[in-house]
Amino acid sequence: MRNFLALLPVLSWALFTGLSAPARAETPAPAPTPRQLPLWELGIGGATGSQQAYPGAAEQTTRTLVLPYAIYRGQFLRSDSGTVGLRALRTPRFEFDLGVAGSLGSSSARIEARRGMPDLGTLIEAGPRLRWNLSGDETSGGWRMDLPLRAVFDVSDGFAHRGVAFEPRLTYESRVKGWRWSTSGGAIVGSRRLTDTFYGVAPQYATADRPAFKARAGLIAWRLSGSLSHSVTPDLRTFATLRLDSVAGASNAASPLVRDRTGWSAGIGFAWTLKRSQQPAFD
Repeated sequence: MRNFLALLPVLSWALFTGLSAPARAETPAPAPTPRQLPLWELGIGGATGSQQAYPGAAEQTTRTLVLPYAIYRGQFLRSDSGTVGLRALRTPRFEFDLGVAGSLGSSSARIEARRGMPDLGTLIEAGPRLRWNLSGDETSGGWRMDLPLRAVFDVSDGFAHRGVAFEPRLTYESRVKGWRWSTSGGAIVGSRRLTDTFYGVAPQYATADRPAFKARAGLIAWRLSGSLSHSVTPDLRTFATLRLDSVAGASNAASPLVRDRTGWSAGIGFAWTLKRSQQPAFD
């Protein structure tokens, strides 16, 4: 499952994807149009934010990162539109790709409900995603549906398999005169192995205040989020994000590791394009 957008160290080239400035030629050649974004871009970005340690946690974690990033918009290999991977199909209405995502872990020593339990490791997700463009013209924004299904692996534990996540999300996006904003709503559903990673309490970790609990597969959390970005210059873009999570009605809301039914994440950052190609993208 994806946590705060800007805190994915294994995806540094995609952290600021979609936040880069409009394409601009580096010579007197005509600048690409919105449908002719550059094939590649290189830059540096930074973000600081606070996020819930996991859906249902009472604690927040705060991080600040400054990372280089690369965007590549090849015919098949892509690091754009919030994903990194291989694009197998693209039509005006549908896009199908194989991508990766991830989230940072949390130390159980800093989470009261998990004290004495194993830490939550850095997770990597990999798998297919279907994007359905409901509005028919993605250049000016509109409605879209994303349907990613991904296997989850724990980098901190030798890439041990942690289950499967499905995160359907409905998004509305608008772009007007250098401003870009979006709002989305969705849900996170996980296999039993994945939900047990967050909410299971093995007998050896049970205490008087934390009884043993065997997690079930199903809904992990509902999610509502919004983002806003602005092109300060053709090379500099700033952004802000806000997200609300709720475990109301979730399959493991009764876990002793769930302390808050709702939680929030927020962050601000920038993306500064240092160099871009004159060759347009394969779109």
